[in-house]
Amino acid sequence: MQQIARTNWLYLVVILFTSIQSSRAQNNEPFIIPRTNTQSTIKQNIASTSIQITYNRPNKRGRVLFGDLIPYGKIWRTGSEEATKIYFSTPVKLAGHPVDSGTYELFTIPGPAEWEIILQAPSHQWGSYRYQMANDVLRFKIQTTELAEPVETFTISLDDIGPDHGMLHLTWDRVCLPIPIWVDLKMTVVPGLEQLLTSEGRRPYFQAAMFYYENDLDIDRAAELMAMALDQNPGHLGMLYRQALILKRKGDLAGAIHSAEQSLAAAQKADEELQREYIRLNTLLLEALRDPAHRQ
Repeated sequence: MQQIARTNWLYLVVILFTSIQSSRAQNNEPFIIPRTNTQSTIKQNIASTSIQITYNRPNKRGRVLFGDLIPYGKIWRTGSEEATKIYFSTPVKLAGHPVDSGTYELFTIPGPAEWEIILQAPSHQWGSYRYQMANDVLRFKIQTTELAEPVETFTISLDDIGPDHGMLHLTWDRVCLPIPIWVDLKMTVVPGLEQLLTSEGRRPYFQAAMFYYENDLDIDRAAELMAMALDQNPGHLGMLYRQALILKRKGDLAGAIHSAEQSLAAAQKADEELQREYIRLNTLLLEALRDPAHRQ
């Protein structure tokens, strides 16, 4: 009976392998020999800035890592096999340090409580064997944090993404290295946004106005763009409400009250869900606008 079960199991394995190879052949996919350490590529946008990181992910496998397998005070490739690469489509700041757009190789020098982060122009090297300090583009230090539980597989991640920032984490074993990333919205987004506003066709006045407002940029420009959006969409209760918010921040309280009252009147005629939501929002806003103690 065991022999029959084993034969059936082997038969299923052969069928599965054959099916996979057949599928690859039909899709013209080359067979890939598995790596000991898997390669990973992560992509993330912060505002209109594209970030891409390609690296290899070794496993701990019960070994003592930092201070032993990976010595303190020595250059590390920050992964395994090929040097880790990081790409920025626009200039950014890493931990407050300016970095131009482009592709870099990422190296580190581990320490017991502090690591040194190094960016170099790409040399397409294997590991860090041909590393030369003269080719450094940027060096800075970051304090490590200790994790409660060990991480088996070396991980680079982009987390805590905000309108103009994010956090680059290097994590392995019980060590986490948090590196803040910031982008300059005025430099990286505003020029492209303003160009869109001069393009042919329906222009994104509303989206542009909200971008200026939500990111604390030029509030006068936000008010101007929202007025243009309402010219395209007269009486739009959602736009009127947001116009009131913009005018409130601008300091035009009379204008804000007028827009909120218009939005409230439009809400009375809307369907039940919109009616309930925008009556609530506009009532709260009007109370704040009419009460000097709550205008800010």
